[in-house]
Amino acid sequence: MEGNRNEYNKVLANTNDEEVLLNLVRRRYADSIAVLEVNSVSTSLEWRKNIGISANFFDGDLDDNNLGLSGNGSYSEKPTITYLPLNGADYVKNVLSPISLDTILLLTRSGWAADRVLRLTVNKINGVNNASEASGPTPSSAPTYKGFRLLASQIKELQKMDSFALGYQLEGDFRQLGFLVKPDQRNTPKVKAFMKSINVTTPNNIIPITSDYSGDGGGTTIEINVRSLAGIQFFLSHGVIVPDEDLNKGRVQITKTADGKIFDWGNVLSDLFIVHSSKDKPKNAGVAVQYRGHWFYIKDNDMQSKYTLMLLNQISALQSGTVEKAGPVLTLPVSQ
Repeated sequence: MEGNRNEYNKVLANTNDEEVLLNLVRRRYADSIAVLEVNSVSTSLEWRKNIGISANFFDGDLDDNNLGLSGNGSYSEKPTITYLPLNGADYVKNVLSPISLDTILLLTRSGWAADRVLRLTVNKINGVNNASEASGPTPSSAPTYKGFRLLASQIKELQKMDSFALGYQLEGDFRQLGFLVKPDQRNTPKVKAFMKSINVTTPNNIIPITSDYSGDGGGTTIEINVRSLAGIQFFLSHGVIVPDEDLNKGRVQITKTADGKIFDWGNVLSDLFIVHSSKDKPKNAGVAVQYRGHWFYIKDNDMQSKYTLMLLNQISALQSGTVEKAGPVLTLPVSQ
């Protein structure tokens, strides 16, 4: 029982990662995605046993007599998995709605690095563009991203120095999310450089954070334009390295720079999320799926991509919430 439960656990975790990866690849190819949620796993156990006794007795010598004992047993397990397609109106609305600032705060407080969370979930901060053009179908022109890469590296350094905290400022019943700069860090060169990057000029140590996006924050607030779950999926899908065969046959949108050269999406995502491709099944894959005649996979030693996939799974669970399941319930017995 214990061994089988662990095996089911492994299979569910692996197939969930495979489904997420498959849908990211589909996004890159402009194909429709589908999500099947495992609603339940049940199993029936059956034991069978038989015992037989046979004997032969003869007159005369006792050595001619014999007694036989036979027995056999068998064990079988019949698992059944129930799937629910997620495609109802509530689910689609949640997927297309911007992620809340509360979710971003929750993720940063749960141990995720602030720079990873922001690079994944944010389009712009005070006008600094995080490849917002990639939050939908693949653009034909190269995105703007270098300023945000600098901003993310600054946030990473400030977090290491414990220079700031994210939290809520309470005024009566009003609750305002804020960016608190530690007073003893306010005038350090790195904090000053960060404030300059996001165009914040206020001397206050608590800077309000809002998703009411108007532009550059006016020097007194931090305005964040947040991605939806679908936007995050589209963004990460550009980390899929498409086989040359499919590029040459026009099966994906090709992004080009201003001078007409093919844009390398690795410039945006190489240290965050990369999906490799090969004709043959990879031997060093942490997660792999087969699609359109090729294998797409995350290398088992690519910790950054694996962490990002883990974070995407958590965001998906938070954003999906409790929604009405739509479509037929698919109950499938597992082949023996």
